[in-house]
Amino acid sequence: MPDSTQDNSEKKPGKKEKRSPKNPEIQQSGAPQSTVNGTTDVPKKATEQKDENVSGAELKKRHKAEKAAKRAQAKQEQQTLPEEPPKSGKAHAVNDRNPSLHESGNTSIENPQQSSDIHSLGCVFNEMLTWVSQGKSADKFLELQREKGSILQPLQLPVATLKGKHQRKGSTTANIQKPLQIRPSQQPAPAPVPEQRKSEVKNVAFLSHLYGAPRRTTIAGAHKDVHHSVLALGLQMSNYVICGSNARCVSTLLVFKKVINAYTTPPGTSLPRHLTLHLSTQIDYLVSCRPLSISMGNAIRWLKLAISTIDPDTAESQAKNELCIAIDNFIRERITVAGQAIASSACSRIQDGDVILTFAKSSIVERTLAEAYKQGKKFRVIVVDSRPLHEGRNLALALANMGLEVQYALTHTLSHVVRDATKVFLGAHGMMSNGRLYSRVGTAMVAMMAKETDIPVIVLCESVKFTDRVALDSISFNEVAPPEELGSSVTKSSDEGSLESKSDSLNLQALNLMYDLTPADFINMVITEYGSIPPSSVPVVHRLSTNT
Repeated sequence: MPDSTQDNSEKKPGKKEKRSPKNPEIQQSGAPQSTVNGTTDVPKKATEQKDENVSGAELKKRHKAEKAAKRAQAKQEQQTLPEEPPKSGKAHAVNDRNPSLHESGNTSIENPQQSSDIHSLGCVFNEMLTWVSQGKSADKFLELQREKGSILQPLQLPVATLKGKHQRKGSTTANIQKPLQIRPSQQPAPAPVPEQRKSEVKNVAFLSHLYGAPRRTTIAGAHKDVHHSVLALGLQMSNYVICGSNARCVSTLLVFKKVINAYTTPPGTSLPRHLTLHLSTQIDYLVSCRPLSISMGNAIRWLKLAISTIDPDTAESQAKNELCIAIDNFIRERITVAGQAIASSACSRIQDGDVILTFAKSSIVERTLAEAYKQGKKFRVIVVDSRPLHEGRNLALALANMGLEVQYALTHTLSHVVRDATKVFLGAHGMMSNGRLYSRVGTAMVAMMAKETDIPVIVLCESVKFTDRVALDSISFNEVAPPEELGSSVTKSSDEGSLESKSDSLNLQALNLMYDLTPADFINMVITEYGSIPPSSVPVVHRLSTNT
């Protein structure tokens, strides 16, 4: 084996030797060769054997020579690679350090890690296209991929890191591939909506079954078949221009007379069948303005029954005339004459020196007190009133104008004024079959205070206000008025602490119940046109009055 160290020592120190790609020293030693990235590496054992007989200066020269040989080999390989001709109209950029980049836009990456990253990113991009085509959100897809760890960071391809010398042929940005980045969802983000204070419905939860559609205050949206007199009556009831059970019942029947007189039977139908439907349209409008009273319900049922009993062969004019006469008779017998009978019976209960206490306003109570005063009886009247309608104010003024001595008080003074009373006269909105009184809210409190002080409580009520309905409390059946009416009677001012100024408060729920229920135990007597009866006899009188 020739001595390699001797040959190397004869060489001049300043001159570098070009080595061939194959090392003859390694071939002579018979050591295996390993090739990595196109270069030949000297086996470790062979270099160790030579290092034993070579000085340090010679080793440095040898290493320099090996590096020069590697650079020359790499340069020769770059020159031997085929170069594609440039396309017409496009620039061609070549990187001296990375000749694998071509003008076609295809980037050849010698690093296998970068190649796998591009392949993974392409798979993820295809999956995202499939995800979005199914109508799903791209943001959700990206979030899932990040959780799995399959979303790669944007690749920095070798083209973006070219810092050395390079040749330019035209524009250098024509086909340079930029780092691939995953674009977010194409759907624009919704603009932030400014928070607006919503007007919440401030209804009491446990009384939600009592709330219905808000009261109608205009004729807008009314049915075309509604008579103009019905339109006016509905608005008058809604605004309390016509208030009171008897007044509402009489006004409704009188308006129905006008509706019947203006009615014409369509061809192909009969009056008994079609007139009932025509009246139902009028009734629906009245209900939208304010719920029907018990007396109105009884009167409407009676009128429909009377219409159904008309012979279809009867002439239209004759049938309408008979219905109008029947309505006049009903008003006279069930309301006017009945009121006179009740007033004369109750008047006999008043004696000289009595102090009659009443609550709110009742037309039958007012008639009774006026009749007693006309008979020359000396007595005094205490009118107890409450918000929001203050109906008792009108009663007090009417009695004072007659010449009666009247004391007006509100409910918060009831415990004091009730001590001076000798009898309590109460009106009624309705009498239930179990003997309970359904009247203006506050009546139950007055009857309870009178019962505590052993003052007799007398209810004046016509039989048209009786009903077969049974009620145990004023929660299951009642009328809820608009809560704005609670603040309508307060003097308007700029005071920030008033109820109207706090109506929009989120923690304020205004409840305006119209009626309450007085137990039968607090009532001593009920005076009707059939006579004086105990509360337990109300269902008997109701059956007599309806002939059922």
